[in-house]
Amino acid sequence: MIEYLDTLDRSLLLAMNGSESFFLDGVMKVITTTWVWIPMFVVLSYVLLKNNSPKSFLLTLVAIALTVVVCDQVASGICKPLFQRFRPTQDPHIMYLIDVVDGYRGGRYGFISSHAANTFGITVFLSLLFRRTSFTIPFCCWAVLSSYSRIYLGVHYPGDILCGCLVGCLSGLLMHLLYVRILRLIKENSPQRRASALYTPTGYLVSDLNLLVLTLLLTYTIIPVIGICMMG
Repeated sequence: MIEYLDTLDRSLLLAMNGSESFFLDGVMKVITTTWVWIPMFVVLSYVLLKNNSPKSFLLTLVAIALTVVVCDQVASGICKPLFQRFRPTQDPHIMYLIDVVDGYRGGRYGFISSHAANTFGITVFLSLLFRRTSFTIPFCCWAVLSSYSRIYLGVHYPGDILCGCLVGCLSGLLMHLLYVRILRLIKENSPQRRASALYTPTGYLVSDLNLLVLTLLLTYTIIPVIGICMMG
């Protein structure tokens, strides 16, 4: 069974990895970086600060940071050393069949994907925090595309991504449950406002979340330009 799944994983990787497109190579190379998403996280910090008391704001930032730490430690601190599964670009059996972009091969081991765990962990936590479909859908797409970029670049198998996604979703869910419990213990609650189309069920201004989504979409519009410049 394990051998069959491994063979299937390799077949899926070869079908999804790389392309003949110089343009897509540049786009995926930029998407997989962290720095390109800094504006989005700056706006996120603004939204959290504006819609929370100082104590709740700090607690929310800590909860998001801990979500990332948990995801990263499970992926890189536990699973990669434990399972020692080569990345496709490092696997002697398949590495020369992989389309490598700009010489990027990543580290030695790839199971599970830290990128997938982190992005899905953040997305699940924030989706539960905001409870707004118009936020959740774009950010789920962000997590999916960021994760797919790792397959495109050949540094993760689809199985690495799937397991990373599951770890991220579970971490985001558990961290949000802990976050809500702590809020209750310190007698801090989400902003209480009248039911209105202006606010989410948890008290966040819809216009602020729209600004956050807009920042995400604008980032996607400049990624191709950055990608072409980097590949040039």
